[in-house]
Amino acid sequence: MLTLLAFLCLAATVATTGLGFAQSTSPNGVRTLNPPGAIKAEGTWSLGARAGDFVFVAGMQGVDPATNSLVQDPQARILQAFRNLKLIAESEGAGLKDCVRLTVYVSDLHRYAPMVDKAQAELWGGPPYPPRTMVEVQRLFDDDIVEVDSVFYAAAKK
Repeated sequence: MLTLLAFLCLAATVATTGLGFAQSTSPNGVRTLNPPGAIKAEGTWSLGARAGDFVFVAGMQGVDPATNSLVQDPQARILQAFRNLKLIAESEGAGLKDCVRLTVYVSDLHRYAPMVDKAQAELWGGPPYPPRTMVEVQRLFDDDIVEVDSVFYAAAKK
């Protein structure tokens, strides 16, 4: 009976801490995010963090969560980068229309900016769009073509 009680306590702890996915909370209440279905964060970074009413999402690339590798087609890869940030925002109760800031890094502004616009139009479904900065950079991780950094507003449940 004691073993069963210990198991049930452990299962309840796992269930209330993100279904067993690594999350932590700072002394000031900043909580890292790693929702089910998201890409795998490997190394010294987290997919996102909640700080009060704001959700900060790490720079997302067009990585397919099922394979944890980059999508091959450039337009599909850019769309996947936005889908990846959307999943993390939605895990905290925010939608794309709750995005308050986007920074898009591309390896070739003239080639990829129209693809970014197309992906945003498809996912947002039209204006209003969030404030955005798009910059061309010399190189991205894994020699990728795009990385999208974002911030969302999602009122914390009190």
